[in-house]
Amino acid sequence: MNEIHGWDPAWESVFQQHEWGKYPPEFIIRFVARNFYAKPGRSEVRLLDLGCGPGACTWFMAREGFSVSGIDGSPTAIDRAGKRLQSEGLTADLRVGDFTILPWGADSFDAVIDCASLCHNSWQAARKAVSEVCRVLKPSGLLISSAFTDRAWGIGTGPALEMGGFHHVTEGPLAGKGYSRFLAQTQIRELYAPLMVINVEIASYTMQEMARLVELWLITCQKKAP
Repeated sequence: MNEIHGWDPAWESVFQQHEWGKYPPEFIIRFVARNFYAKPGRSEVRLLDLGCGPGACTWFMAREGFSVSGIDGSPTAIDRAGKRLQSEGLTADLRVGDFTILPWGADSFDAVIDCASLCHNSWQAARKAVSEVCRVLKPSGLLISSAFTDRAWGIGTGPALEMGGFHHVTEGPLAGKGYSRFLAQTQIRELYAPLMVINVEIASYTMQEMARLVELWLITCQKKAP
């Protein structure tokens, strides 16, 4: 049986060669604000940034006073995230690791943030990672996950490895970023099956003078209370 890994090594090369966005997308800010800004003690709220990269979402959540952990397979990304936090006097628990074997105990986090990281893993790895997310979430804890839809620019432009999954996509924002999976709406509940899917929205923008559509699912899930 082949071993399942929860990150694509292509991202180490991506982070070594390119600067990355410094600020989180609006949907992450909205999710954190709606669910946790009213909490009386923000430092008691534990948030995990899954696939944190150089730390845009981690930085935002730490800056807002939450207790933040981040994990990424890229040592370069984790090093950059740590240096950014340190430069502003912020802290976070940052780990180089595999999404399918999260290095935290059960019932550790109030929420997990997945800003288009699971979608760069195979179906098997993503399902195993979601099970790990479920394990580390507290009862009634939340996951916000973004994934490219099966209408997004780039689908079908590289060799197909599985349904919706392509290697070496040649066009669009995912070009040159290793394995990319474009998720069909019919696959959402299966992928996130260990959790309750409580909300599904779409965020989209266009490129090349509106000729190309970039579209993402914004999926909110909750861990079932015992």
